[in-house]
Amino acid sequence: MKKLINDAGDVVAEALVGMAAAHGDVVRVDHENRVILRKDAPRKGKVGLISGGGSGHEPMHGGYVGLGMLDAACAGEVFTSPVPDQMLAATQAVDGGAGVLHIVKNYTGDVMNFDMAAEMADGIRVESIVVDDDVAVKDSLYTAGRRGVGTTVLLEKIVGAAAEEGQDLDACLALAKKVNGQGRSMGMALTPCTVPAAGKPSFELGEDEMEMGIGIHGEPGRARVPMGSAREVAAQLVEAVLSDLDFTDSPAIVMLNGMGGTPLLELYLVYGEVERLLTDAGVEVARSLVGDYITSLEMAGCSLTVLKADEEILRLWDAPVVTAGLRWGA
Repeated sequence: MKKLINDAGDVVAEALVGMAAAHGDVVRVDHENRVILRKDAPRKGKVGLISGGGSGHEPMHGGYVGLGMLDAACAGEVFTSPVPDQMLAATQAVDGGAGVLHIVKNYTGDVMNFDMAAEMADGIRVESIVVDDDVAVKDSLYTAGRRGVGTTVLLEKIVGAAAEEGQDLDACLALAKKVNGQGRSMGMALTPCTVPAAGKPSFELGEDEMEMGIGIHGEPGRARVPMGSAREVAAQLVEAVLSDLDFTDSPAIVMLNGMGGTPLLELYLVYGEVERLLTDAGVEVARSLVGDYITSLEMAGCSLTVLKADEEILRLWDAPVVTAGLRWGA
């Protein structure tokens, strides 16, 4: 294992120190609870948005705390859910009197712990949205039902903009449900990743193999298949997403995401193939995002997320955002 760390047991805590130092203009960090907070939270009269999960998926979630997105993010150990006390501390810290929305990826530990935190948040109205956009498999090692992956990024941006402009908790929850229902994702891997505490790869892939439908923790996907070209990979991702939902009746937001170890050169190459295939299939690509947004440590690979949009969703997507991971319009 070759990693730029000091001690495997201190990776998350020390990374949070670095994040606070690098982005102190946007966030502050509650180091005791390992919660990244918007610097000016709580905002009186504003719905608070919270997410979180295991570390190792950066910039998700802490990189999306700031104006126009999240008010707080809870950082668990690598690939391990935060605990309810962290989520409760975050909920209390961002409550501005308008209620709090928990944005939860559909992984069993995350769902259970966020539910417990909501129950403990006496005097605060808490609602939850569970994101389950992964078309690869119905059930996996960590979930009952579909996994929550790339649509989470788009949802946090869109609902974050709605909360920023003063929409109430019911409106934010309804919008979150709409976005989740209209987003689909599929990922693939060329290599495994290594959790620092484990010290060895999370799975094995031969030099001439790739895993289609991989999860963000290295969970198995649909199939282990012979290595293919970028064109062939793009075709498999697009086919899986389009076969699950009709995207031809509205504009779409498209994200081609790197899993942490794929050069941007390759991601742009794959995106070119993806957009061509989507256009040929009758999908209008209205907005696009290419880069590392929900990763799996140093895993090489990519994922495709497509979201059905409308004028309102596009307006909220274009609204100003100032976070470590996304920044435009401000």
